[in-house]
Amino acid sequence: MNEIDPIRRVSVVSTGQVQIRPDHEASSWRPMAWWLLASRRWTGPRPINAYVIEHRDGLVLFDTGQDRASVTDRGYFPGGVTGVLYGRLARFEISPQETLSAGLNRLGYAAADVKTAVLSHLHQDHIGGLPELGQADIVVSRPEWDTLSAPLPGMRGLMSRHIDLPGLRWRRITAEPAGDPGLGPFPSCHDLFGDRSLVLLPTPGHTPGSMSLLVRRPGRPPLMMVGDVTYDAHLLETGHVPGVGSRRRLRDTTAMINILRLRYPDLVILPAHDPGAASRLAQATGQAPTLATA
Repeated sequence: MNEIDPIRRVSVVSTGQVQIRPDHEASSWRPMAWWLLASRRWTGPRPINAYVIEHRDGLVLFDTGQDRASVTDRGYFPGGVTGVLYGRLARFEISPQETLSAGLNRLGYAAADVKTAVLSHLHQDHIGGLPELGQADIVVSRPEWDTLSAPLPGMRGLMSRHIDLPGLRWRRITAEPAGDPGLGPFPSCHDLFGDRSLVLLPTPGHTPGSMSLLVRRPGRPPLMMVGDVTYDAHLLETGHVPGVGSRRRLRDTTAMINILRLRYPDLVILPAHDPGAASRLAQATGQAPTLATA
């Protein structure tokens, strides 16, 4: 008997484009403080992706993209030295048609349809859709949530006033022993709906509580949405890590994902900012290679 697939569709929505420093994309010998202050170069534009999963238990988002207010509201970012550092770290371009709601509408959904929004981590370009998701359960790892109360959150890329919004329904989860040989080197996980199709895996390094989402469907290549563990799937395959976060933990996490790739040779890696992610997703799902942009 064929196993019933609980997932009807997996899509990607782009909420604008971002440019970062080359040392941000791929770490070098230079410490972050050095390249952040000294770099004169930017990468080419990269997407700001949110992934959309139509599951039988409800519509799921993995990340929510960047808020367009970040390019229209002069008070969106912190001021002073912190604001200067934000400006040197990344620059954004977001059109009026690149809000989360607009992208969902082009896929045939509404923001009100979202039942669950999983945040890989709490940086600005992953939490931007929160104001549109008051009806959804917002899932974040407990270790990631706890970083909000550590000293100087703004200097670590966390803007609490855009995260802990009134009326949101937060689910702060803790990974538990997996007992699933299909997860390879990952000893713990959180099974989102209890059917092993959507499994959250701790992938710390970029931030202490970063999570990735493993999507498993019968007869289809598995997908792994990795947030900012990498900015390019090919860099991850070669073991090269980004320049933001704990490089030691990023190397450990990258090694674990690459071990998982040995178990699933057809595993499709889907970072949040990889220009090739949309086409890889389309090839894996047999759908048209669109980003649900204008």
